[in-house]
Amino acid sequence: MKYLVVGYGNIGLKRKQLLGGRCIATVDPYNTAADYRTLSECPLAQYDAAVLAVPNQVKIELLDFLLNRGKHALVEKPLIFPDEATAHHLQQTAQRRRVIWYTSYNFRFEPHVIRLRDLIAAGSIGDVYRARMFYGYGTAGSVAGTWRDDRLGVLQDLASHLVDLTGFVFGRAGSDFLIWERGAHELTGADHCILATTDRRIVIECSYLSWKNRWTIEVIGARGALQMEGLTKWGASELVIQRRRFPSGVPDETREVVTAPDPTWAADLAHFEQMVIANKTSFENDLWMSRTLLHLATSSLS
Repeated sequence: MKYLVVGYGNIGLKRKQLLGGRCIATVDPYNTAADYRTLSECPLAQYDAAVLAVPNQVKIELLDFLLNRGKHALVEKPLIFPDEATAHHLQQTAQRRRVIWYTSYNFRFEPHVIRLRDLIAAGSIGDVYRARMFYGYGTAGSVAGTWRDDRLGVLQDLASHLVDLTGFVFGRAGSDFLIWERGAHELTGADHCILATTDRRIVIECSYLSWKNRWTIEVIGARGALQMEGLTKWGASELVIQRRRFPSGVPDETREVVTAPDPTWAADLAHFEQMVIANKTSFENDLWMSRTLLHLATSSLS
């Protein structure tokens, strides 16, 4: 497939580099290095699919443009629908034109995220008692005043990844969440949050106030525990696997470390192309995510 990259910022540049010669052009109304200023300027015959690496407030309009013209779309997360009628309209358009969109959550393809999911599914640590996920950046200063500094704030930027992983890793797609904390310490919108599934077994914490980037997933089960530290985009990612000793005692422990370059973007692109072949959109996950994030941004603390 030939691609158009729409939004020529950091993520757009990353996508273009990954695509290589398959990226025929870039579009950005503000970056003078882009080939076109608007999506409509690029001849339709030149591309089969587009990457939408653009602010949330313009995603729906651009996605609708692409689907109506028979073009597939890879959308950078999250995709927030203003209402459910819009979501169903886009799904119907995609079905009518026989094209798909896919909203990217590339952390699904982190090697140790996949390993976590597989170990849990195989019953390696028994029944899962609880899990805690933390994702923190020290970027409040660089977010202030940008399009990310709105009512959704850290919920849309960081928490969306972890909400998505409650489905991918723990099979909890569609679950409802409680909001335990939603702070706006240095930003107009939320810059720190703590969320939990309604049964309180999975807890998510995300922050722009970590001052040092950090990622942790901890899972406690009946027969052991799993702990992931770090992402491959920052360097080494480690997974600690603990096997419980009965009746008590220090668990047997193994450590697995991945130091290879970040593989998630290439794997994510390959998954998108599989979705194209299967003629399947990410409609259901996007609708759940949209409902969840909007609810968490406006509901009272639990």
